[in-house]
Amino acid sequence: MPATATRTKTINIRIEDKRRALIDRAAEASGKDRTQFVLDAATREAESVLLDQRFFQLDEKAFAKFSAALDAPPEDNPRLRELLSTRAPWER
Repeated sequence: MPATATRTKTINIRIEDKRRALIDRAAEASGKDRTQFVLDAATREAESVLLDQRFFQLDEKAFAKFSAALDAPPEDNPRLRELLSTRAPWER
């Protein structure tokens, strides 16, 4: 989310002094104000939670497209083939 987006909504939370001091120290260390620090952290966590979902629904058209992509043979990828045929450093 762009930092220049217009903020039109508020989020109010209550917090203990100790947690607020911790957040303030971390925000200062990262060169951000408290609001930006908390928004960035909450946004990262929200994206992580949503990307980690194992169940998702598709309509029939989207499912057909998804299935076709899974059923299609993989494209040739010489760099990946080379990587997979190279022994790992700990196996040498």
